[in-house]
Amino acid sequence: MRIGGSAPAGRFDRRLLAPMMIGTILNPINTAIIAVALTPIGIALGAPASETVWLVSSLYLATAIGQPLVGRLVDIFGVKSLSLIGAALVVVAGAIGLLAPESRDSIWWLVAARVILGLGTCAGYPAAMHLIRSEGERTGRASPATILTLLSVTTQTIAVIAPALGGLLIGAWGWRATFAVNIPLGIATFLLAALFFPRRTGLEPAPGSRPRIDGLGIVLFGVAMLALLVFLQNLSSGLFWLLPIALIAGAGFTWWELRATDPFIDVRVLTGNVPLLLSYLRSLLTATISYSFVYGFTQWLEDGRGLDPTAAGLVLVPVFAAGVAVALAFGRRPEVRWKLLLGSAAQLVAGILVLFMTGSSPIWFLVLTMLVLGVPQGLNNLAIQNSLYFQAEPERIASSAGLLRTFSYMGAIVSSVIYGNLYGVRASTEGLHDLGWVVVGIAVLFLLITVFDRSLARIGR
Repeated sequence: MRIGGSAPAGRFDRRLLAPMMIGTILNPINTAIIAVALTPIGIALGAPASETVWLVSSLYLATAIGQPLVGRLVDIFGVKSLSLIGAALVVVAGAIGLLAPESRDSIWWLVAARVILGLGTCAGYPAAMHLIRSEGERTGRASPATILTLLSVTTQTIAVIAPALGGLLIGAWGWRATFAVNIPLGIATFLLAALFFPRRTGLEPAPGSRPRIDGLGIVLFGVAMLALLVFLQNLSSGLFWLLPIALIAGAGFTWWELRATDPFIDVRVLTGNVPLLLSYLRSLLTATISYSFVYGFTQWLEDGRGLDPTAAGLVLVPVFAAGVAVALAFGRRPEVRWKLLLGSAAQLVAGILVLFMTGSSPIWFLVLTMLVLGVPQGLNNLAIQNSLYFQAEPERIASSAGLLRTFSYMGAIVSSVIYGNLYGVRASTEGLHDLGWVVVGIAVLFLLITVFDRSLARIGR
């Protein structure tokens, strides 16, 4: 039970903010912080890049599969129990990384820690969306735009500071600190959730009428996603046999969910909710463009433009800074259609600007492009999150939010496939221009599905 009396009538319970925000940042901080730790870990353990890359992929895979699963469990059992379990897993993962032996095979201990970490951080975002929806129902406020904006800005801010934080931790205590930091974060999340999260919010089914856990649906979904994501990450390694496995498991999942009494993901409702499906597609497209710039463009800054890693990192800062500024400036307005239109136009402009870059492009031109890209970074993510809030069924808000994160991680993996195949051995300017054309094409698709989606005009009004 919560301490400090009953929740205030008519307004959002501010006591929920701290546990919501710290739970939500656990995943993005661990997604970003590992980037600066890969090289030190590889040197310390004698592990090649082909093995250290699994420290990134393992968390992506665990999170992409675990987010909708944990979200569904949040919908059924409530935010408190799942948040406590998730926080405990985060502490365990941090301890494994801290105490893993320093030997050649220890890299796989760290990969296991990252898998546990991915599963443990899955509760944060679905729990936050569940609480925001339940507070909206309790207070009668149809659009808690300020809280949704705060949630979006928090995760974007973490994307800015996490790499720098990782560098400071490694400089002070070594690469193990990037794992050990999860111990105090997990403990803080556990204590705050225990103190302030309610056992029930009113959106969960009554204890006597809880649906059965759709075990077969979960297994088929997991197999389909795992096979698809590993296939996408290893297109050139002869793993094409994974694609038919993904398709067969996906078909079996759809067939089963259409017949299940209590489906893991209600395919019947989902396929009938075209606006929600379009929001998932926008999330995938936005993430594909965003990660193509964050990783693919950064590689070109070092290889093609000749910047050192510090300078390349500084060129990217305007993306996140502009994204936070735009979200803060326009987040209180609940309408989403104009945000998505402006964001898609900015994506298109950013892609076009890339086509004019050369190995001697001035820094101001590179920074200008990043400022333009910051507009969709702020507006698209905010608008997609707000859209989902209204489009998802209240009793499935957490699992719907988890599935949104799955599509975002799929976009991240698709982006790595795109720039990996366009660049080859080296990130050349020619490869960057090809990447720019891909961004232009994705931005045009994003713009078209937004222009013709009439349902967006009703959100926030």
